[in-house]
Amino acid sequence: MSAAGARPRATTRHGVVEGRARGRVFAFKGIPYAAAPVGALRFAAPAPPDAWDGVRDAGAHGPTAPKVPYPQRFAALLPDPDVPGDDCLNLNVWTPGAGPGDRLPVMVWFHGGALTRGSTAVPVYDGSAFARDGVVLVSANYRLGVLGYGLFPDAPANRGLLDQIAALEWVRDNIGAFGGDPDRVTVFGESAGAISVGALLAAPRAEGLFARAVLQSGAPEVYPRDRVRPMVRRMASLLKVPATAAAFTAVEPDALLAAQAAVLRRSGPLLGGPAFALVTDPGSLPEDPLDAVADGAAAREIPLLVGWTAQEHRLWLAPSGAMRLFDQLGPLAVALARHRSGKDRLAVRELRENLPGVSPADLVGRLLTDQLLRDPLRRLAGARRQAPSYLYEFAWPSGLPGLGACHALELGFVFDTLAVPESTWLAGPDAPQALADEMHAAWVRFAVTGSPGWEPWDGNGPPRTFGGPEREGADEGAAGDAGEVRREAATPLVLP
Repeated sequence: MSAAGARPRATTRHGVVEGRARGRVFAFKGIPYAAAPVGALRFAAPAPPDAWDGVRDAGAHGPTAPKVPYPQRFAALLPDPDVPGDDCLNLNVWTPGAGPGDRLPVMVWFHGGALTRGSTAVPVYDGSAFARDGVVLVSANYRLGVLGYGLFPDAPANRGLLDQIAALEWVRDNIGAFGGDPDRVTVFGESAGAISVGALLAAPRAEGLFARAVLQSGAPEVYPRDRVRPMVRRMASLLKVPATAAAFTAVEPDALLAAQAAVLRRSGPLLGGPAFALVTDPGSLPEDPLDAVADGAAAREIPLLVGWTAQEHRLWLAPSGAMRLFDQLGPLAVALARHRSGKDRLAVRELRENLPGVSPADLVGRLLTDQLLRDPLRRLAGARRQAPSYLYEFAWPSGLPGLGACHALELGFVFDTLAVPESTWLAGPDAPQALADEMHAAWVRFAVTGSPGWEPWDGNGPPRTFGGPEREGADEGAAGDAGEVRREAATPLVLP
């Protein structure tokens, strides 16, 4: 890598890219790792990108994967920029001004968004703090929704996962030019990104592409094909075309997204409905990844850092008014959640004892997130023997009423981007920088040494806790909800 004034350059296998320098951090954005998924490639496995002559500008985020916006109640909390263009299979690199031969640790980030939303352009995911602290940070876009996870008889399954593997192959082949060590790669992701990391742990084609893994608020999972297939069939019915990739390729992109938006409004994965999701597949994911990793058949020597937030469910339930509804239903809502989660009455009684004064809505949320996140992640961490697993919980409550320590709240702390205006959308003002210093340092330490700084989890005892309800009245309104959300300037106002 060389620096031409304030414009650093690096030579990849496909051509020279020119980034930007900010202090001692060099950023290269929008680098294609695969060909644009258009035309015959729309539903195909990722293909190599074309090489280019001269110098390619890498000063701005590349196109984001086609997606539909969040509903307004979530859009006010979760920034999700939309960058138009076809070359959405691109990635970003932040590096501490390093050059070939430096062989610094590398972290590769896969964003969340229920496999239907999100991108690397979210400002909270800026990798400058990681580069400042000696880590080469890579973030990669991948196909979403029907493009990445729609199930067709004439297209490969799990195309979004194949994109992620292609991004990791690019890292293996090119990261040395940015000062990174391809043998010291840590993959990490949150929510759907963590589900993706879980799949990568078990995907044969991903073996050897990374050495460590972090799963934040997402557990390895696959859906039965009968829960994924209806998404394409419902779209086909709306579009009045056959439920095949060939037919969907002929549909205009805007019409495809409109049909996807319509079927997503009828999708309820939290409560057990159809959804776009990973499936077992001979070509990409031959086994259930949770079984494969927990039973020791895959990723036996890869250290894991896994965890959750203390009140994951508040993000899913509070903005929609579901918290208020579940409190009104009371014992009926708890009984339905107990049935859905497979917990027996004794387990619910123990949960009540451990959470004195818990509201029906929070109990419902806890039961559902135990089933989706905590129980499988505990199984994953507790079952492995050849490599250590480290468990954590993020417990600091948001400054916005009703959200508590909700899903995705830890992201600004992990990336050390609390100063980014969009971080306040979910955290509110005055989030503690000291907690970000502590959490970000743990992630850096894990990438560098394989240990975040506390003892591995052996199946017993509590996780390592970050933060807690220190603010007076921070957990008041546990039985309430965040209500209607309105964003003014950079900070959302959550109304009771």
